[in-house]
Amino acid sequence: MLSVALRTLRTRWVTFVGSFVALSLGVALIAVMGLALASSLNAPERRPERFAAAPVVVKGQDTLRVPTPIGDRTQELTQPNALPAKTLAALRRLGTVIEDRSFAVRAKNAPGDLVGHPWSTAAGAPYELDAGRAPEAAGEVVVSGDWAAVGRQVRTDLGTVTVVGTVRGLGFEDAVFYTDAQAARLAPVSTQSVVDADPDRDSEALTAMNAMFGTAGGVSGFVSVFVVASTFAFAVAQRRREFGLLRTAGATPGQIRRMVFAEALVVGVLASAAGCVLGAYAAPYPARWVVDGGLAPSWFTIGDHTWPYHTAFWTGLLVALCGVVAASWRAGKTGPAQALREASVDSRTMTWGRWLFGGGLLVTAAVTLVLALVSGPGDLLHRKTYASRPMLLITTVALLSPVLVRPLTRLIAWLPAQLPGADGMLVRENAAAGVRRTAAIAAPVLVTVALAGSLLGATATLNEAKATETRTQTRADFVVSPAGATGFDTATVERLRAVPGAEVSAISSSAVYVLEDGVALIKSEARAADPKRLADTVRLPVVAGRVTDLDDDSIIVNEEWARHTVGQRVSVWLGDGTKKSLRIAAVMSIGTGNNGVYVTPANAQRAPVDRIDVKVADADTAAVAAGLRTALSSSGGQVFTKYQWVQASYPETNDTTRIGFMLVLGIALLYTGISLANTLVMATSDRVRDLAVLRLAGATTWQVLRLVAAEALMVVVVGGVLGLLVAGLNLLGMWSALGLLSVWSPIEIPWTAIGSAVGACAVLAVVSAVAPAGLSLRRPAVELAGVRE
Repeated sequence: MLSVALRTLRTRWVTFVGSFVALSLGVALIAVMGLALASSLNAPERRPERFAAAPVVVKGQDTLRVPTPIGDRTQELTQPNALPAKTLAALRRLGTVIEDRSFAVRAKNAPGDLVGHPWSTAAGAPYELDAGRAPEAAGEVVVSGDWAAVGRQVRTDLGTVTVVGTVRGLGFEDAVFYTDAQAARLAPVSTQSVVDADPDRDSEALTAMNAMFGTAGGVSGFVSVFVVASTFAFAVAQRRREFGLLRTAGATPGQIRRMVFAEALVVGVLASAAGCVLGAYAAPYPARWVVDGGLAPSWFTIGDHTWPYHTAFWTGLLVALCGVVAASWRAGKTGPAQALREASVDSRTMTWGRWLFGGGLLVTAAVTLVLALVSGPGDLLHRKTYASRPMLLITTVALLSPVLVRPLTRLIAWLPAQLPGADGMLVRENAAAGVRRTAAIAAPVLVTVALAGSLLGATATLNEAKATETRTQTRADFVVSPAGATGFDTATVERLRAVPGAEVSAISSSAVYVLEDGVALIKSEARAADPKRLADTVRLPVVAGRVTDLDDDSIIVNEEWARHTVGQRVSVWLGDGTKKSLRIAAVMSIGTGNNGVYVTPANAQRAPVDRIDVKVADADTAAVAAGLRTALSSSGGQVFTKYQWVQASYPETNDTTRIGFMLVLGIALLYTGISLANTLVMATSDRVRDLAVLRLAGATTWQVLRLVAAEALMVVVVGGVLGLLVAGLNLLGMWSALGLLSVWSPIEIPWTAIGSAVGACAVLAVVSAVAPAGLSLRRPAVELAGVRE
C-alpha cells in the first residue's frame, strides 16, 4: 500500500499540502517555545560588576534561613539588617573599611532608576573620573553616564545638587555619588550592601521568563496539537468515497488503514523536519522581543539546545499519526456501496470514541471545578489555573461539536433562511449537512475566541475584583502617597498629623514569614499601622475578632493561614528576621489574595511609611486637602480623594502576564488564522463539483461566490459562539470562586479583543473560501461537474 499512498499524495496534493502546512507550523511553534524555555532555565556565568575591584565584601544579614527536616528553607528579608557595630569595629582593626549605602534618587530630566552611593565606593567597580573632580561638599555629586554635564544644577527629591564630576557608565546602574558624610546623612542606616557579584542576580527575571515561556509553550503546544489533529482528521474524512472505491476494488480494511498511516507518516516526517528548521530561524525573534520589552536581561539569547528539536519533531510525528487513528479506523470500515452514494450528508459523526472522550472530559471539567470551589477557591485565581482550564473545555467542546454544530447552524441561519431567495436556505442546509466540514473549519475560530475570552477575561475580572476590594476597604477621605519608593520620613508624617481636622493613619509595608507543615517557609505581605487609627480609615474584611484588639503582641491574619483561630499563637519571623510568637487578634477573609496580614509598627521596625490614610473630623474637607498638600510641599507626594485613589490604584496586569498572554494570543491568532485559511482552501477545493452543479442549475458566478462567502461567515459565527461558550464557562467558574472568597464583582468580558479576533477570522475565511472558488469557476461548469475527485 506504500506505492498507493505515494501516488495518492501526488494526486491529492492540495489536501496534503494543507496538512503539511498545519503540521510544519505547529512543530515550528513547539520548537520556538521549547528553545525559549530551555534558554531561560539557566543564566550564564556572570562576572562581578559594582564591586569587581573590591578585595572583600561583607554583607549584613539579608536572608532568613530556617532549618527544617528536609533542609534549610530561605527567604529574602524585607528589611535587611545592617552590619553590627561590633563587626564593623573588628573589621576596622584589620584594615580600611568603606561602608556602602544605596538609596533611590529622583530627578527631573534624568534616568528613572538613579541610585545614590558614597563616593568612596566608586573605586570598587571601578569608576574613574572622565571630567571634573570628586565631591567635597554636601551639595556636590558625581554622576555616571552623559545625562548631566559638569556644572549643572540638578533638583532632586533629596535637595538641589551641583554636578562636579562625571564617570563613565558601566551599564548596570545609573549612579549618583555623594560625599561619604552626606550619604550617611541621607541613608543613616546601611541596611543593604549591594554585591553585584552574585551569580544569581538575574534569577528573578529568569524565573519570570521561565513561567511566561512555560505557560506560552503549554498553551501554544495545545493549540498546535489541537489544530493539527483536527486538520488531519478532516483530510481523511474528506476521502470517504475514495476509500469506498478502494474497498470495491478489493482492498481490505487493514490495507486501507495501512495506506492512511503511510500517508500520515510521510507527511509527518517531512513536515516535522521542515518545522524544526523553521523553528530554528524563528526562535531569536521572541527572545529579542522580551529583551526589548525589558522583561529579560540584556544578555538573554536563544542557546544551543537540542532537546526542543527532538520534542517538537517527535510530537509532530506523533500528532500526525494520532490525528488519523480514529479517521483511519472509520476509513477501514467504509463499505463498498458507499462509493456509489452521491449524498454528501454526514452521518454518524458522533462515534463512540467522541462520546466517550468528550463526555469524560466534560465530567472531568465539572468535577475538578466543583472540587476547587469546595476545597480551595483561591486556586482558581492563579495564573497557571486560569491559563490551563480553557484547554480542557476547548477539547471537550471540540469533541462534542458534531452534536452542537447542526442545531447551532440552524438557529443562527434561521432568520437569513426566512428572507426572500434561496441563499439563506442553502447556507443553512450546506453548513448543517456538512457537519465534519463545519466543525473542522470552526475549530481554529473556537480556539482563538476561547483563549482570548478566557485569558484576557480572567485578568480583567480579577483586576476588577481587586479594585472592588480597594473600593470597599477604603474608608479614608484622603489617601496620601509618597513621591518615590523610599516612603515618607518622620518629619513629613508629623507635619501631616499637625494639619487641623486630619486624623492620620500612617501605614508601613513589611513582611512576616511563617513555617507551615514544618517544611514550607511562606512569606506574607504585612502592613503595619496603629490599630485604632487603622479601624477608622480602613474597613478590613474581618470574619472573626476585632481590628482594635491588635497590639504589639498580636497579629491579624487571613483564612489562608494554616492557623487562623482567634486567640491562637503563631511563631513568625518579622521583616528583619526576628523570631516572635504572636497571638491572633483577628482573622480576615482571603479575598483575591492581597489582604496579607497586619501588625503594629513595633513589629515592623525600619519599614518605610508608604501610605497615609486621612479621615476628616469636624473640619472643612477642602481646607484639610489644602493643608495636606502644604505639608507635602518640601518632601513631595500626592493627595488623592477616595475616588481618585481607587482609580489610581486600579490593578494592572504585570508585565510577565501581559507579555506572556500577548505572546500566546498573538501566536494563537496567527497560527489559527493560517490553519483556518488552510482548512477552507482544502474544503472549498473538495467542493468543486458542488459549485459546478449550482452553476448548471442556473446560478450565476456571483451568486455562487456570494453563497461560498456566506457559508464561510456562518462557520466563523459558529466557531465564535462555541468559543464564547468556553470563555463564559471559565469566567463563570472564576466569578463563583470570587463569590466564595467574599468578593462580589462583575464578570469582565473582553468584547473588543473577541470582536477583533472574530472579525479577523471572518475576513480571512471569506478570502480563503472565495479565492479558490473563484479560480475554479473560471472553467466551464460542464467540465467542472465531471472533474475527478
